[in-house]
Amino acid sequence: MIIRTFLSIILLCAGTVVTHAQSVTTDSTHSARKQSLGKRIDKKLSNSYFKQKYDTNYVVRPKEKWLLRLMGNYAGNYIHAKGTVNDVYSKYDLHTRRNTSLTLEVNYCDLAASLSLNPDKLRGIYDDYEFNFEYHGQKLSLDFNYLRSTSLTGDIELGNIKHLDEDGLRMNVVNIAGYYTFNHNRFSFPAALYQNYYQRHSAGSLLAGFSFQGGSIKTTDELKARSLRAPEVHLTFTNVALGLGYGYNLVLGQRSQWLLHLSALPSFVIYKHNRLTVNKEEKRDHGLCFNMIFNERASIVYHFTPRYFAGASMMMSNSIFDNDKVTVNQNKWLARAFLGVRL
Repeated sequence: MIIRTFLSIILLCAGTVVTHAQSVTTDSTHSARKQSLGKRIDKKLSNSYFKQKYDTNYVVRPKEKWLLRLMGNYAGNYIHAKGTVNDVYSKYDLHTRRNTSLTLEVNYCDLAASLSLNPDKLRGIYDDYEFNFEYHGQKLSLDFNYLRSTSLTGDIELGNIKHLDEDGLRMNVVNIAGYYTFNHNRFSFPAALYQNYYQRHSAGSLLAGFSFQGGSIKTTDELKARSLRAPEVHLTFTNVALGLGYGYNLVLGQRSQWLLHLSALPSFVIYKHNRLTVNKEEKRDHGLCFNMIFNERASIVYHFTPRYFAGASMMMSNSIFDNDKVTVNQNKWLARAFLGVRL
């Protein structure tokens, strides 16, 4: 009886050891598979990141795969509009509240995420909403901006109103600009605006692209409550343009530490649909004439070392539409200062 009990204990312990060994083996295999998957993903990202599609005498990739940027942003929007509806002339010179934000951006092999803080929004004195998206590749670049605002203020010539305070008009506007870089082997938009490439020698390129500006401006109930005689105004605009431009990266310094960038893309409007409605009486402007949209970019970057850099940039989109029917001029700009490090 004692011998049987002893043998049972031995077999039970042996089974426990075997089961534990199998569990350890299973966990190790699962961990190895997870690690292998992570390595495969990292390898694919690295291969794509360092794949050479450019002249390395002019453009190179930084050897570091991590890019961190701390950015201060300052943006604004100006609207000029005028028109005569039912023998009633109206004119608007308005601007939105300035948008100031601080952004931290983390980039790994061109996969980026960012976090932005607006001090005025945290204090409850900024109610507008703005969304910006930027993509700058060697061949293609895209800028997208959406703004929803009730902070329009400025001078207005309409009935008994001479000045417009905030909450009088509600604006929704979209600005889109796309570029194609012909000399993408030697000229780098990302080096100037995104810093995930490095421009070694000066180069320029012809640019082709399109521009889109669209949106609406409408009176709010708050304005009608403040001024009973205020008319009901609704302005809508849609403009599509195609154009050619040029960009240039000027590299200075013995170690190519300075980079100065200028580019402009003038576009001719090929489609427009503008309409101004005052008290349900409307004036339309659909016919084509000499109307243009301009997109300009400028930046300066200084590399303290190959890893550390600082700089500033400016992006603008403005339009020229002027005739005797409905005139809409919009000017959107974004100024930025930044500090960066590559890891």
